[in-house]
Amino acid sequence: MSKDTDNPNLNPSHEASKTNKPQDTVTFALAQSHFLVGDIATNVEKMRTLALQAREQGADVIVFPELALLGYPPQDLLLRPSLSGRVKSALSTLSDIDDIVMIVGYPHVDHHGTFNSAAILHNGHQKGFYHKQMLPNYGVFDERRYFDKGRNQVLFDYKGITIGLLICEDLWDKNPIAELKKQGADLIVSLNASPFEIEKQNNRKAMLAKRSRENNLPIVYVNAVGGQDDLVFDGGSMAVQADGSVAHEAPRFMNQLLLATLDVKTAKFNNQAKAPLSLSRESEMYQALVVGLRDYVNHSGFSGIIVGLSGGIDSALTLCIAVDALGADKVYAVMMPYEYTSQISLEDAQAQARRLNVSYTVCPIFDAVEGIRHTLAPLFNKSPADTTEENIQARARGVVLMALSNKFGHLVITTGNKSELAVGYSTLYGDMAGGFDVLKDVYKSQVYKLASYRNRLEDTPVIPERVITRPPSAELRPDQKDQDSLPDYDVLDGILMSYIDEDMGYQEIIDKGFDAEMVAKVIKMVDNSEYKRLQSPIGTKISHKAFGRERRYPLVNKWSIKG
Repeated sequence: MSKDTDNPNLNPSHEASKTNKPQDTVTFALAQSHFLVGDIATNVEKMRTLALQAREQGADVIVFPELALLGYPPQDLLLRPSLSGRVKSALSTLSDIDDIVMIVGYPHVDHHGTFNSAAILHNGHQKGFYHKQMLPNYGVFDERRYFDKGRNQVLFDYKGITIGLLICEDLWDKNPIAELKKQGADLIVSLNASPFEIEKQNNRKAMLAKRSRENNLPIVYVNAVGGQDDLVFDGGSMAVQADGSVAHEAPRFMNQLLLATLDVKTAKFNNQAKAPLSLSRESEMYQALVVGLRDYVNHSGFSGIIVGLSGGIDSALTLCIAVDALGADKVYAVMMPYEYTSQISLEDAQAQARRLNVSYTVCPIFDAVEGIRHTLAPLFNKSPADTTEENIQARARGVVLMALSNKFGHLVITTGNKSELAVGYSTLYGDMAGGFDVLKDVYKSQVYKLASYRNRLEDTPVIPERVITRPPSAELRPDQKDQDSLPDYDVLDGILMSYIDEDMGYQEIIDKGFDAEMVAKVIKMVDNSEYKRLQSPIGTKISHKAFGRERRYPLVNKWSIKG
């Protein structure tokens, strides 16, 4: 970055004269909105609309999320040769917007490299730009694969205050903000694309409070919102006072243009008239799952979704999330009974479909299963029945669902939960067949809590009570129960959370009070199921460590759990 862009000075006299606001205040518009990855033309038009709306409402400065121009995370789109030209062309289309400062997240490409950047646009000119310094390379982030590290602090003067710029990870490190303070910053603006995970908003607030208090600086924190593949961005944008208190907070999981006015003399924000409702653990989890499914389906171009409804709790919760995400008219439920399907399951599946007013079809699979078994009989040569025959049932259901998807263009969503996926309690090309797994990052014990939470939202429960209370079963053999093959889910999930989410080893988990033999068994099941998970559909991340891009292990390895 050239020296002359490090401290651009913006003359506010023209726009200040066009408003009735006091000269000694600055109003920031926090543009918490969904910017779709790769759709640069639509994203820049959304920026234009929001900037004009913010200006109309009296804003002096509008701040967009991290990489909003291209969307986050853009992954290998950043390697496309045409990227630089497209970005420059898009930014140039904003040059006719006057009387409001725009701080735009975008990828900057020049002879020095590719940077995760923020542009300062004002009255048709780019007054400066900032390159992100701290590039996260953990969890779902791999920014060092794509970006070069920024090395300069950037400040700009506006209406009597000096504003410093940071981007996401920069704020989690204590040094970038401290350096801006040292160079004279009066306020920090931070652009973010911070994905959701359980209780993440509380962690953000704690971090912002610490940084603001340490440096005695107010902070404008703008976060992205909406679903992108397996990630969900939950918004929660904030304006934080220098003492760490939250002056303004945007609702979670919603588009919002949030205005916060700073008194230049006191360096304090006005306080929000009414803060958004805080979300319970189950509420934020449920909303994340709804948004993740909604945006994946809608932006992928599917006209609707198909759910294999079994009468069990996983498919029941999945159906609720699907209806809440897309509306009943876009959800198609199919019950595929076999001889082991109980009458209770048939009744409960039909009751829930009627309660949610979705299209419901019963498609028995007896003939399909018997046809396959007849075809395989000579090859099996009278071998005794085992899980192979059970898996034929699951795969017959997969064939039915995928055929309906092909014929009518609907997306098949699977219903497996994280506990089952962890230990391989699922069938490749059977109940794993589909394009999106709504509960992929939801443990079975959490499924029960979410089902009860959803029922509490209405006077008449949407999930029949006995679906929640009766023992879970795959119903692939007579009187089958999940606990025939697995430990109690509360015990299983305790071991799985320790091993997967917390990265604990064999001995550490035993030290928490779990049975040594059970721990060894569960860990072996997890490790042996890696090849299945690699072939599973994506699903919304809600935990600290989800299967997929965040947890990558070799399929073939000889790592010993007791080494």
